[in-house]
Amino acid sequence: MSLTTFNVRTQSHMQMIDITATVEGLLQKNSIADGFCYLFNPHTTAALTINEGADPDVQHDIINGLREIVPLQYNYRHREGNSPSHIMASLVGSSITTAIDNGRLLLGTWQRIFFCEFDGPRTRTVHCRFSPLP
Repeated sequence: MSLTTFNVRTQSHMQMIDITATVEGLLQKNSIADGFCYLFNPHTTAALTINEGADPDVQHDIINGLREIVPLQYNYRHREGNSPSHIMASLVGSSITTAIDNGRLLLGTWQRIFFCEFDGPRTRTVHCRFSPLP
């Protein structure tokens, strides 16, 4: 299957945006019954994750937890001043894979796909590829 790319516009310096509906819409257009969905974020200060989407406090807690793990003020050497964003992106990860079963993303009851912005606001890109089972 071909690669599909879509944009995510972020509004804050750090935020998590639910992109599940976008990915599900692309899946519907591609008519894949069973296979895999691969998502890749080509940015070094942003990430992708699957986590709970029912309670927005979870997203808030994830960002605040990362801020505790990675100090915003530290003697970083990177001149752009966004080293914490690079570290957070490395901790969370740049890609995810989920199974497709019977034309649907195989996510748990509370799971959603999130784009994680750590150096916004910006317009970001996500690459998506659906791979059907033979």
